[in-house]
Amino acid sequence: MRTTRSTTRKSPVTALLTALATLLGIIALGAVGPATAHARSAGDLATGLHISGGRLLEGNGNDFVMRGVNHAHTWYPGETQSLADIKALGANTVRVVLSDGHRWSENSPADVAAVVAECKTNRLICVLEVHDTTGYGEDAAAGTLDHAADYWIGLKDVLAGEENYVIINIGNEPWGNTDPEGWTAPTIAAVQKLRTAGFEHTIMVDAPNWGQDWQGVMRANAQSVHDADPTGNLIFSIHMYSVYNTAQKVTDYLHAFVDAGLPILIGEFGGPADQYGDPDEDTMMATAEQLRLGYLAWSWSGNTDPILDLATDFDPSRLSSWGRRIFNGVNGIAQTSREATVYGGGNPGDTQAPSTAGTPTASAVAATSVTLTWTAATDDAGVTGYDIVRVNGGSETTVAASTTNTATVTGLTADTTYTFAVYARDAAGNRSARSATVNVTTDKGGSTPGVGCSVGYRVVGEWPDGFQGEITIRNTGATTINGWTLAFAFANGQTVTNMWGGSPTQNGGTVSVAPASYTSTIPAAGTVTVGFTATKGSSNAAPAVFTLSGTSCTAA
Repeated sequence: MRTTRSTTRKSPVTALLTALATLLGIIALGAVGPATAHARSAGDLATGLHISGGRLLEGNGNDFVMRGVNHAHTWYPGETQSLADIKALGANTVRVVLSDGHRWSENSPADVAAVVAECKTNRLICVLEVHDTTGYGEDAAAGTLDHAADYWIGLKDVLAGEENYVIINIGNEPWGNTDPEGWTAPTIAAVQKLRTAGFEHTIMVDAPNWGQDWQGVMRANAQSVHDADPTGNLIFSIHMYSVYNTAQKVTDYLHAFVDAGLPILIGEFGGPADQYGDPDEDTMMATAEQLRLGYLAWSWSGNTDPILDLATDFDPSRLSSWGRRIFNGVNGIAQTSREATVYGGGNPGDTQAPSTAGTPTASAVAATSVTLTWTAATDDAGVTGYDIVRVNGGSETTVAASTTNTATVTGLTADTTYTFAVYARDAAGNRSARSATVNVTTDKGGSTPGVGCSVGYRVVGEWPDGFQGEITIRNTGATTINGWTLAFAFANGQTVTNMWGGSPTQNGGTVSVAPASYTSTIPAAGTVTVGFTATKGSSNAAPAVFTLSGTSCTAA
C-alpha cells in the first residue's frame, strides 16, 4: 500500500486493524463462485499476451508466469539503469509506476515509449500502472479510474502493437477502506472504456482496501468484472502486506481464484514486519510457485520507508535482506523466473513442445482425493513439469502441478465422477498436446477407521440476520488424515451462504463439508480451519454434534 508521493505502506483504518483477526475472517465474505471464467478459447487468434483458461499466456500459447519487482519510475525518472539491474538479477517482469498527472507530474507519451523500449531492450515484460488512483474514496488526493482510463487512451499510439510486451494495470490500489463496494462499477467502466477505444492488451485490475481486499469485494465480484470484459483478457491483482500474516489467509485467497478459473497474481507484496503485522512472504512465494501464479515484489528502491527497498540507493550490489530473500531465496526470482519466449526465453530458439504424456491412471481413490500417474513425456531440452487439468465438457481447469509423473489431486467431492488429463511443459514454456483423459469416481465416504478428532466452533461476528462462523478441526489420532467429510446440523434454520477452506452441501439444517485442496490433509496433532458466513433468525445455537468421515468428534 502506498501513501502520498512516498512508496511506503499505508495501513488500513487503525481501529479496524486492531481487530485484525476478525477482519481477516471477513476477507472471504464473498468468495468467488465456481463458475468458469469467461475467456477466449485456446483456439482463438491471440494478440500478444492474453488470458485463456484462467492463465496468462504469450501470443504463441506458452504459459507466462511473472517473476519480478515494482520500480517507482515516476518519482525517479533518472534511474533508467534500474531496469537492466533488475533483469541482471533474474527478473522476467517489471511493474513500472507512472502518473496520469492528477497527483504527480504526468509521464509523457515520449517518456512512456522510452520505458517500454527499455523493458524490451532488457527482455522484460512491462506492466505499466497509474499510481494516482491509490486509496480513492479515503485519500482525498487520489484520482479516479476514469481519469486513469483517459490517460491510457492518450497513450494509445505509444502502446498499440506492444501487446506482446506490455500489460496495462489501469490504476494502483484504486479504492481505500471507505465504502469499498464502490470499487466494482468504476472498475468495469474503466475496462470497457479501454476496450471501446480499441485496446487489445491484457488489462490488470487492482483490489480495493488499498489493494488488500480484506473485505472481499474483489473476491466476491471478480466473476462479474471478468465477464464484463468482452475479450476476457483481464487479470486480477491482489496486494499482500500485513493483512496476510498467516499461511491460511494467503492460501485461502489465492486458491479461491484458481479454483474458480479466474486469473490472478500478487501484484505487490512485502515481507518485513512493521507495526501492523508480519506478512507471510514465504507462503506467498511458495503458493505462487505451486499454483504457477505471478508475483511482483515491492519495490526496487527509493521507498521513504527504506525497509521495503530491495536494493539500497538503487545499487544492485547492495541488496537488503528483503532483496536477498526475493532474488536469491527459496522460491525466489533466481530460482523460479523464466524469460518470456517472445525474447527467446528458457532455452533460446527452443520451440519444440514435449511429447504427449501417457494416459493417467488412478490409484488411492478416496472420497476427496485421488493419485494420478502417467508415462513421462520426453523433450529435446528436457521436461520440467506437468499440469494436471480437470476436463468438463469444452473447458478445463488446472487442479495440480508436478515436477514428476505423479500427482495427488485433493479437494474433490465424494461420490462424484471427474475427468482428468495431463500436459507436459519444458523450460522454454513450450506445452505438449493434452494427454488422453481418465475418468475417476470418488468413494462415497463414510467411517474412516482409526480417525480421532475434536472440533471447535465459534461465532466470529454477528449481525441482525446473519453471522460469520469458524470451525477448527483437530486430528487427535496418530496418523495423517488424507481427505475427510465434516457433518453437523443447525437447529435454528441457519443457512450457510459462503464458505472458505471447504465446500458445503446443505439439506435443511444438515450440513456436509468437503475440504478444499489445501485443507484436505490433517497431520497427526494438526488442525485445519473452515470459515463461513450464514443467515440466521432470532436464535443462533451452535451445532451440538460433529462427525468427521462418520467418526464422532469431541468438543475442542
